[in-house]
Amino acid sequence: MKFRGRKTFWVGPLFFTFTQRGFTSWGVGVGRFRHNFTRSTTTVDTPGFGSVHHQHGRRRR
Repeated sequence: MKFRGRKTFWVGPLFFTFTQRGFTSWGVGVGRFRHNFTRSTTTVDTPGFGSVHHQHGRRRR
């Protein structure tokens, strides 16, 4: 079984995500809203458990 390490650093409203291979993504988070510019996704936290996740545009592989 493999374990993957991931760490997110926040600098004000900006966040940067790093994995074992290095830098992976960045975005902006304000209140309940978070937008990831690298993956072009938006996440909104909902009250209670869960969140709403939206992928913009076509999926890149």
